[in-house]
Amino acid sequence: MKPIILLIICVFMLNSCKNKDEKQQEKPVEVEKTVYKSFGNEIIADDAIDVSSMATHYKSMNVGDSINSKITATVNKVCQAKGCWMTLNLGNDEEVLVKFKDYAIFMPKDIAGKEVIINGKAFVKEVSVDEQRHYAEDGGKTPEEIVSITEPKRTYSFEADGVLLKQ
Repeated sequence: MKPIILLIICVFMLNSCKNKDEKQQEKPVEVEKTVYKSFGNEIIADDAIDVSSMATHYKSMNVGDSINSKITATVNKVCQAKGCWMTLNLGNDEEVLVKFKDYAIFMPKDIAGKEVIINGKAFVKEVSVDEQRHYAEDGGKTPEEIVSITEPKRTYSFEADGVLLKQ
């Protein structure tokens, strides 16, 4: 009697092992991984908010307010002199000016239209006429466009310590 029970147990064990292997082989899983090039501090893509959510935050902020955040957005322009700043599209014809903490990051000059994830501090500030003219010059504006800047402007700004550029 004991050998029969032992034989039945062995058959069940072999059969159960066989089914597990078949199930694992039946469903191969392919994971699509997004590749990023990293600039500045090492950051991860997880928990970044969409730029439309950040635009809502900016509208409720006053000059001098700031919040730590990580956002995903599309690059509009990059400094053509060094790559030391960029603007990101917030939607509704609005942009955020991104500078880099401690002047430590320089972005490639040809990334307009590409997606980035930036980490750092978002804030609202008033930009002087001289500073606006400097950015216009770096951005490749004509002398006529630069001279037409005559008033300070309330802007959405971001000081990034890390950037991921989607490849």
